[in-house]
Amino acid sequence: MDDPDFKLSPDPDSTTHEILLAATTHNLSALKPYLRVPGAASVQDPETGITPLHAAIEACGPALPASHPSHGENIENGETGEEEEVDMEKAKEVVKELFMSGAIWNDLNREGETPGCVAWRLGRKEIYDIVVEAGVRAEMLLNLMGGYEPLADEDSEDEDGIENDTEIAGEVIQNGNQELKNRREEMIETEEKKDVNSIDYLQSSLTFTPSALLDSESNGVMMAWETSIMKETVSQLIPASSPPQRILNIGLGMGIIDHLFSATSPKSHHIIEAHPTVLQKLSSKESEFGEKWAKSAPEGGAYKIHAGKWQDILPQLLEEGEVFDVIYFDTFGEDYSELKRFFTEYVVQLLDEQGSFGWFNGLGADRRVCYDVYCKVAELDLLDAGLDVEWVDVEVGNLGEEGEGEWKGVKRRYWTLDRYRLPVCRFLG
Repeated sequence: MDDPDFKLSPDPDSTTHEILLAATTHNLSALKPYLRVPGAASVQDPETGITPLHAAIEACGPALPASHPSHGENIENGETGEEEEVDMEKAKEVVKELFMSGAIWNDLNREGETPGCVAWRLGRKEIYDIVVEAGVRAEMLLNLMGGYEPLADEDSEDEDGIENDTEIAGEVIQNGNQELKNRREEMIETEEKKDVNSIDYLQSSLTFTPSALLDSESNGVMMAWETSIMKETVSQLIPASSPPQRILNIGLGMGIIDHLFSATSPKSHHIIEAHPTVLQKLSSKESEFGEKWAKSAPEGGAYKIHAGKWQDILPQLLEEGEVFDVIYFDTFGEDYSELKRFFTEYVVQLLDEQGSFGWFNGLGADRRVCYDVYCKVAELDLLDAGLDVEWVDVEVGNLGEEGEGEWKGVKRRYWTLDRYRLPVCRFLG
């Protein structure tokens, strides 16, 4: 270790306290010896759940002037105020060192805040940007390593003293966080939360209401408040002067964007939908996208509903030589890896050279820092696939708190932000 006289306290609570204190005071020299121990950068206080990152950022206090919004509304403007008592350079050094030592960018405290949430709330733009950058690095690394088995460490020639110290210290820190882990498990068991995934979703029954499409757990699959976003999406993907377009949409849901696409009188309009309940509604005489719609396609075009998962339908469209001017993606119960697979494997083959691609950009939208991280990760992956993305900001009105307003009768508020970042993607060059 850096300090040969450094000794960890045998009391795990005391060790966690010392680490959090060093982070709070931005005392890098006191903090560094602890960070040689695996897991030390992510210890959590058993009562509050704060990590060294939370502590270091919270200690910065709100950015001056005092009139600066407490929830970071103007953080993009870089308003950090006048000369302050807190040495922000020291704070940034501590935050960066914690990330270099394995601190987790999206750990939650007992208030449900990530370190980035704290930085945003305090209006600390520079710290917030550091957290976002760390989140992007972490997600990109996980993405790269996702398909590989972890390699065993073949080099075990470390000095016995350091190895033993690390093992003992690791046990102290691990034991010190056991209480918090137990509480987490109890919370999960009590709330009985169930992750939404594609398999369960496709097997669940859906309910159509005037303002939403809900699954059997009352999760919002699609909601009417998204209409303004969909309108702007169509106007961005299909400029007013465009000739009739060849359109492909993945995920009909309530049919909001397909209704808007249809109003542009496209040359062809293909819709892929996998859920049996939605498909059953499509077969009714009242369906906007029924037999009458299919027969109304112009000469040389086609209006089609493809029943099934996009993973099964798209290879067929490729074999048939289909090409589209506009591609849109809005599925439910699928994570970012499926979106990435969609644009890296299929968009690049199905999209016309001058075409445009978009998706409903809602991943991580219950926390701003997660949303910003996902946007940057997507931007990098799109670039790697040969696609450039332009982000168009769309204001989102006040949708209400959990269980209120637009969220009344909905299990989870999946959108909490005041601004939607609309992606418009085209081939580079």
